Amino acid sequence: MNESNLRNNYLLMRHGESEANVSGVIVSDPAIGCERFGLTEQGLQQISDSAKGFRGDAITQIVCSDFLRTLQTAQLVAEILHLPQPKQEIGLRERFFGNWEGMSAEHYEKIWQRDETGQQFDDGVEQPQAVLKRGLSVLNRLEQEYKDQVILLISHGDMLQILSTSFADISPNKHRSLTHHQNAEIKYLVPQNE
Repeated sequence: MNESNLRNNYLLMRHGESEANVSGVIVSDPAIGCERFGLTEQGLQQISDSAKGFRGDAITQIVCSDFLRTLQTAQLVAEILHLPQPKQEIGLRERFFGNWEGMSAEHYEKIWQRDETGQQFDDGVEQPQAVLKRGLSVLNRLEQEYKDQVILLISHGDMLQILSTSFADISPNKHRSLTHHQNAEIKYLVPQNE
């Protein structure tokens, strides 16, 4: 997808601090993440501060992952900015971490190092190329559905960074070379000219 051909502007937002972040566990299975591990009080405050402090183009639509932590983030942003209820999109779900599900978040580093080298293991981890394909599929659908909108995509760290690789013209395996997307941080998918 070419950034100059986009009909809409896209903003990316990572969910606020979640119970999974605080517990230090990997929660990537939709059967768990869509029902549990929502936002913390700190996460709610991060989102409120971020939404109230955002000074970019006026957001017109919100599209989010259906995981509890992203849905709660999207609903709070919609409330603060007086926008319609967010549209849930399963294509924006957390990257699936397979056999690492429920284990310590310290294991992310090992997976990201493997991503960098292109190594694949039989442990059920969703490969960066597959995550990128899901993200671009969502963008393609939104591009067909909307025109001249400012769409806020609320998702998860790996999804947002991997999706961004397509517009930074780098391999999805190199997603960790991009600046880490902080909790509740809002930024443009395609950097705006100052």
